[in-house]
Amino acid sequence: MTHVIRIHKIGGPEVLSWDEVEVGKPGPGEARIRQTAVGLNYIDTYNRSGIYPLKLPSGLGGEGAGVVEEVGPGVTDLKPGDRVAYGNAPIGAYAEARLIPADRLVKLPPGVSDQQAAAMMLKGLTAQYLLRQTYRVKPGDPILFHAAAGGVGSIACQWAKHLGTTVIGTVGSNAKAALAKAHGCDHVIDYTKEDFVNRVAEITDGRKLPVVYDSVGKDTFMKSLDCLAPLGLLVAFGQSSGLVEPFSINILTGKGSLYVTRPTLAHYASTPEKLRTMAKELFDVVAAGIVKIEIGQTYKLKDVAQAHRDLEARKTTGSTVLVV
Repeated sequence: MTHVIRIHKIGGPEVLSWDEVEVGKPGPGEARIRQTAVGLNYIDTYNRSGIYPLKLPSGLGGEGAGVVEEVGPGVTDLKPGDRVAYGNAPIGAYAEARLIPADRLVKLPPGVSDQQAAAMMLKGLTAQYLLRQTYRVKPGDPILFHAAAGGVGSIACQWAKHLGTTVIGTVGSNAKAALAKAHGCDHVIDYTKEDFVNRVAEITDGRKLPVVYDSVGKDTFMKSLDCLAPLGLLVAFGQSSGLVEPFSINILTGKGSLYVTRPTLAHYASTPEKLRTMAKELFDVVAAGIVKIEIGQTYKLKDVAQAHRDLEARKTTGSTVLVV
């Protein structure tokens, strides 16, 4: 039997259950993989707590790496023994082994370890679409990236700096400020000590920004709008502090005919071709040393409840990996 983490009801980390299941054989278009590492992401806590409802009982997690054990009928581009990873797959990554649609898997190049892959697939693919698709940053652009020392932030800030932007990052402690600086931030704002709207105005000489990347949500949303120049774009890709409260669309007019988007990886990587193109670009910058994947902490898969507690308490830095 295979162990998996499931939830049978919504709630706090205490609802995470270590269950035994029978995985079975892969069906048409599927692969069975033995997992070696699983990525932890904030969206997992949204699923667990019911912010993003799931049909219960349910597994959790959408990012992992491992080895193909068996492929089902119709799968021709994978074979047993292939090292693979995924970051945009059906929920269920918190498992020792699982079945997964083969077209959601990408082969890992030799220079990327399983733990690196588990740490970067969802976060790295998210950084790819944020910087290269949602708003395609240009040399000379000043940008603001909230939670700059987090999993997505640490990848995106390195990548954005390589692309020639002036990177402004927000953090919540001195330790995280040092990490953000090491990951490419030109300016680091500790929001516990400074008002980030005023600092952005100072840094840009009042010109403000073409784009703000905000995964914090409720606590930062309105102030993020105040950091934008006319016609600027707020990319709201998460809500670690809570859901953004309803607001009048006319606010966007008053603040400069602003744009707001709430993107998800599922829409940007909606086909195998798009997914592989995005993954190749991610692997290329990692292989070239442009983006260094730093694993801030690891936990045993069965200890994932503690990992959730630490993540929600903002005690983690960089990427977190669950070791199978």
